[in-house]
Formats: sequence, structure tokens, C-alpha cells
Amino acid sequence: MDIDKALLFIKNNNLIGIRAGSERTDFLEIWMVIVQNRIFARSWGLAERSWYTTFLKNPVGQIKCADAIYAINAGIPEDINLLTEEINQAYLTKYNVGQNRKYAMGIIEEKHIEKTMEFIICDIIS
Repeated sequence: MDIDKALLFIKNNNLIGIRAGSERTDFLEIWMVIVQNRIFARSWGLAERSWYTTFLKNPVGQIKCADAIYAINAGIPEDINLLTEEINQAYLTKYNVGQNRKYAMGIIEEKHIEKTMEFIICDIIS
């Protein structure tokens, strides 16, 4: 399994497919960032039925990087408070251009910071 390929894809692409839990059939495209060679994402919509709340109930899922699909475990990292500023900066660096600018500024607000999750790649599926 080549995790480096997944990390490079996430670094170089704005939208990455995610499938939360085991019941969803489609991939949802979301923003992800890499900090210290770890994958993070924040919930934008804050909906009751979202990828974030699904992962809180069932941490198993998948991410799609081009044609490769990786099995992941999702969770709230224990060191989140130490990483928050780096994650904020990663979002601003990657997404703070053009029409994404207002969303990049929004995703570093406290209500979204509270919905930060880490994805750990376990295996490559295809």
C-alpha cells in the first residue's frame, strides 16, 4: 500500500471523495488537508446527518484519490489542540483563493474547528 500517493493526491487536489460508515453508496467530495503527514477534514454543513456524525457512530469508511480507494478509520485526534493552528494554516494555504476564500476563512471558525476529524489509512481497496 502506498500511503504517500494518497497524501500527494490530497495535497494537490481540492476535492477528495469520502464515504462515511458502511451504509453509504456514493462518495461525497470534501476539503481535506495534510498536516505532519496526517489527513484532516472539517465538517462545513454541521448537519445532523453528515459524514462527520456518521464517523462518530462508526469510524470505518473510505477515501477516493483518483482511481484508488483507501479504507480508513476516522476519529478525533487526541492531540487536536496542539494541531489546530497548523490545520487552520493548511486550510488557508490550500483553499484561500478565488471563490473559495470566504469558505477558507469560515472553515477556521470555532464551530468548524470543533468538527475536525482525522482519517487514518488502513488499506488500499482498489
